[in-house]
Amino acid sequence: MTIKPGDKLPNVEFTVTTAEGPQKMPADVIFGGRKVVLFGLPGAFTPTCSMNHLPGFLVAYDDIKAQGVDTIACTAVNDIFVMKAWGKSTESEGKILMLADGNAEFARATGLELDLAVAGMGLRSRRYSMIVENGVVKTLNIETEKGVNVSGAETIMQQLKG
Repeated sequence: MTIKPGDKLPNVEFTVTTAEGPQKMPADVIFGGRKVVLFGLPGAFTPTCSMNHLPGFLVAYDDIKAQGVDTIACTAVNDIFVMKAWGKSTESEGKILMLADGNAEFARATGLELDLAVAGMGLRSRRYSMIVENGVVKTLNIETEKGVNVSGAETIMQQLKG
């Protein structure tokens, strides 16, 4: 069953990069007591994700933060080393928190997994964005077509200004 507005996020662990190296971090720590914009995508370094989805959040970073958002986070079914390299290559370090969901635990627990085995990519995350307040989903924008149509920074900005 797919998560929906009003639902609490499952407390699965992500892997994040810290000064001490890769660390496990439960969702409750990331989202608890905070307002977070989270966007999920099929994979770091993939064309649509790299050219169309993530860049919008970098461009809108200051505007999103000005709406009282504590953290902008991105998750994908990639390991932390790929997520860290992607953050560095996109110059999003220090702006977008990269949440590695290497075993698709979060994607599956939220019902936002996507089977891309036919394309040789295995189990991935669907493309989406959401606003989360204190661990509860307030808005959820899931793509149903190819590309970034409803899950981009523009939609999130409209919802934040609401």
